[in-house]
Amino acid sequence: MFPALIHTSTHLKGGIFGVPRFHKRESQFSIRTPCKFSFQPAYVDMYSLSRRRKILSQEKGFRYRNMASQNMEKLESNVAIIDYVQDVPLSTSYEVAMEALSSLIRQKKRGDRKGIGGKYGKLDRMRIYLKILDLEEHMAGLKIIHVAGTKGKGSTCTFCEAMLRESGFRTGLFTSPHLIDVRERFRINGVDISEDKFLSYFWNCWNRLKEHETEDLPMPPLFQFLTVLAFKIFVCEQVDVSIIEVGLGGRNDSTNVIEEPVVCGITSLGMDHTEALGNTIGQIASHKAGIFKHQIPAFTVPQVSEAMDVLQENAQELTVPLKVVEPLDSNELNGLKLSLSGNHQLSNAGLAVSLCKCWLQRTGNWEKLFQIDNKEANLPEAFLRGLSKAHIAGRAQIVPDLSSTSSSCISSEVAEASGDLIFYLDGAHSPESMEVCAEWFSSAVKENNLSSSLVSFSSHDIESINKVPGNGYMQHEKFNIQEINKISKKILLFNCMDVRDPQILLPRLVSTCASSVVPSDISSKDLSWQFSLQRLWEKIVHGIDTDSLLEKSTKMDGAETLPRRQFLYEDASNCSPTDGYLACSAVIPSLPLTIKWLRHCVRENPSLRLQVLVTGSLHLVGDVLKLIRR
Repeated sequence: MFPALIHTSTHLKGGIFGVPRFHKRESQFSIRTPCKFSFQPAYVDMYSLSRRRKILSQEKGFRYRNMASQNMEKLESNVAIIDYVQDVPLSTSYEVAMEALSSLIRQKKRGDRKGIGGKYGKLDRMRIYLKILDLEEHMAGLKIIHVAGTKGKGSTCTFCEAMLRESGFRTGLFTSPHLIDVRERFRINGVDISEDKFLSYFWNCWNRLKEHETEDLPMPPLFQFLTVLAFKIFVCEQVDVSIIEVGLGGRNDSTNVIEEPVVCGITSLGMDHTEALGNTIGQIASHKAGIFKHQIPAFTVPQVSEAMDVLQENAQELTVPLKVVEPLDSNELNGLKLSLSGNHQLSNAGLAVSLCKCWLQRTGNWEKLFQIDNKEANLPEAFLRGLSKAHIAGRAQIVPDLSSTSSSCISSEVAEASGDLIFYLDGAHSPESMEVCAEWFSSAVKENNLSSSLVSFSSHDIESINKVPGNGYMQHEKFNIQEINKISKKILLFNCMDVRDPQILLPRLVSTCASSVVPSDISSKDLSWQFSLQRLWEKIVHGIDTDSLLEKSTKMDGAETLPRRQFLYEDASNCSPTDGYLACSAVIPSLPLTIKWLRHCVRENPSLRLQVLVTGSLHLVGDVLKLIRR
């Protein structure tokens, strides 16, 4: 059990120990500092966007990044982009693009059923958008692997991409959400699309759709636009294979405009997004099975009987050969480790292997690349390389915070005497994935505490970690015997969206983390949501009501709510609320202040190792990554 730091970001209603009630994540696309030249799109109302920027910056915590000026070029598809080069020192084309994207946000929160208007249904509208962009005839040529599911679909897609790339194919990967920059959603050959290419494709799609905008055919909402943008990018980049992750559900998802995938996959199913998909696992399975296409092979992992029955019924109706794939046997890895850690990744890897084998066979590439008699034998070397190299940020990811030990921040004498601050990042947000996250964290902490590879970071280590953050494993070479005697303290930094129930999520973490801290991105006097989460945490840990102790705390300002020194040294399993002080939890007014406090703690206490589990929301994970990479 460990302390909990509960966080609420600027775009989520609640996380234990945070502030703002609600801010939409999708509005916070990164943008760059002004350059001398700006490339303005032909069909953007600059006055409206400028006015919207002011509103977003005030109400939604709009964030900005730097970007160099770009030369807009003609696309490979020979469709010229209409643009204007003007001297607008306070604007950049990337900034305008991010504002344009933000203007497409229609829903106030997940599950909002309000339509966007017009006479067309969602998927009919998507088909029209594809036709406008001249993509209809090119969709089949994308040779798509389409993946839906509740848990693990991002990891499965990432494994598929890595294995096929290692097999020599040019890959396109579309996933969601992004953690820091929207370009993360579009990978070409394992790398986020470059900014100049993103802008070229973005404005081409925006201008052409804007030209055809009518009352019956409005501009697409955000995710629909990003989906058609992904198809545009992959067609123009001439990828050999496109791996497409479903956004939400399947049957009515924007990606289900795909009519001829090569193969489909369904990852593990669970109770999530019930406000949109239904309150039973059977209803959820029906939505996921909506991506099945007539006679197109499909694969899934073992499911609970109710979900499996629904998947099989849908498969039979469409004459879909549906196969159930068992988790990958670790012995098949020939001594290698999956790059994504956790036992649950064996299930995702097994599904990915089957999807890739099927794709290679159906596209006529298996026999070209591998021995025919090896079809069911050992995994090809290219698959092994892919499984051991695949990377996805924010899933079972371990990132040591090196600012407290970096020579760029403090002197070498202080660095040698500093403690350790290690972040364990996992965007789990459903009951089932929260259990998996807790198991992974417990195992990773135990393994890393026993491993000498954790204990010292060289300048080369620092550079490597900043460039290539790892999933689940830490690899360092130096060893300092003094590190063995460090006091390890586990802390939970938690947040969840308001459509999820923390009373279901938090109990899954108690056995692993008994202390919590809660921050927010924006200072506020109203910490009522955060303190309600703190009450819940304390009640779960101690089985008592702490309302009277927290009544005064809700009125404290930021300085007074920093945890006491004892917070890091008391045994959380034996702590109890006394004298108005809660030893197992704390509310901190902002996320930056929380990170600053944690860094201060390890700098002031050389014998301390803080192991911080960040979970409950991918958005929270992204915000933490942003802060610790600065």
